[in-house]
Amino acid sequence: MENGKAHKSIIKVVFLCTGNSSRSQMAEGFARHFGRDCLEVYSAGISSTSVNPRAITVMEEAGLDISSQSSKAIAKDILENADFIITLCGDARESCPVVPGRVQKRHWPLEDPARAEGTEAEIMAKFREVRDQISKLVQDFIAEISA
Repeated sequence: MENGKAHKSIIKVVFLCTGNSSRSQMAEGFARHFGRDCLEVYSAGISSTSVNPRAITVMEEAGLDISSQSSKAIAKDILENADFIITLCGDARESCPVVPGRVQKRHWPLEDPARAEGTEAEIMAKFREVRDQISKLVQDFIAEISA
């Protein structure tokens, strides 16, 4: 104990998606924001692409800047040292490498907003919908692990 306060342990969480361009990037941004005192956050993809500009825009609307985040492919050492791996799509869930048994896996089956079709307004509405789902899931996750 330091200054009369017990140290909280930092929980390492990895958000995993197909391309690490939208869903996992938004999850990383929210987790860094809401879990700044208790989480060490990473995101990765089965392969790397680039961060989707629409994801950056809808996160800016929510008051979070993810423009400096980058798309990364899975790093085995990160996965092996994680406490939680949260997959955000079926492809990532099925393609996730074998990790030590102590690593807890979660799956949040979210639609890929990058595959939305229609007008720009309809596509952006899908990005906002998925962003809001991710925000709630991240906050619920932090509440659960903090309990």
